[in-house]
Amino acid sequence: MASPEQNRRGIIAMLAAMALFVCNDALMKLAREVYPAGQAITLRTGFALIIALGLVLAFREGGKLRLALRPIVLLRGLIDAGVTLTFIWALAEMPLADVTAILLASPIIIVVLAVVLRIERVGWRRTAAVFIGFCGVLVVLRPATDSFNAAALVALASACLAAGRDLLTRKIGNEIPSTVIALMTTAIVGVVACGYGLLEVWQPVWRRETSYVAAAAALMAAGSICIISAYRNTDVGVVSGYRYSVVILAVIMGYLVWGEVPDPMAGLGIAMIVASGLYTMHRQQVVPQSQLKLPSTPPT
Repeated sequence: MASPEQNRRGIIAMLAAMALFVCNDALMKLAREVYPAGQAITLRTGFALIIALGLVLAFREGGKLRLALRPIVLLRGLIDAGVTLTFIWALAEMPLADVTAILLASPIIIVVLAVVLRIERVGWRRTAAVFIGFCGVLVVLRPATDSFNAAALVALASACLAAGRDLLTRKIGNEIPSTVIALMTTAIVGVVACGYGLLEVWQPVWRRETSYVAAAAALMAAGSICIISAYRNTDVGVVSGYRYSVVILAVIMGYLVWGEVPDPMAGLGIAMIVASGLYTMHRQQVVPQSQLKLPSTPPT
């Protein structure tokens, strides 16, 4: 049981991580105004690889790099590449708050996958929360209106892939450090993005947007460090709920940079997703036999 001071530190670290991730998304959205998705991700990966390798060396975990070749780590990297490609593609086509909220449906999707794969049985409370969450997703997507487009489906696909990635991450043994997983994931994302980029027309890189991508890579690394710090020596059930602050931050960022303001229907859908996700995470912590409890240190 963590002390109030430790939990306060964890909450501050979580809020800092969410702010850093939103700034990263905003910079990538700005870069996507010029660069196609594959090129934008490839450029960010180039900077991120340097940072990820530096973290491995800083934590003196270079001797464990061979563990990154385990099939489960490679599979996680491939799934994460799908998450990144779909998210960055949708990011250029949708308001920042909307795509952020849809991605936050991944904890709800994890519960559905756990039931389908017979990992866990779910009672009526979480079933109701999942139903409300998916209704919220539909409210944001609004498939029967003119605002619905392919980007909405791509964003939902990103959330589904993220759920699969996080579910798989729980199977990775603690002997493989988070920094090693992050390095291999970054490398795989870069290779997949570069391959996808062969289908695109790349733009010259000697421009301002490249600095956005470089800054985004640094912000991602800093956010990852903050979120790991948020879960260390704290009560996970207390700290984890603050990850949903990212929606508020995304709304603020979207307004300040692009003048985006969620309409009442989108606001309602976002509120339903957040409420469902918070309750789902709460139930996963309080149900004794739950197999979906958050790990002490989250996937990087």
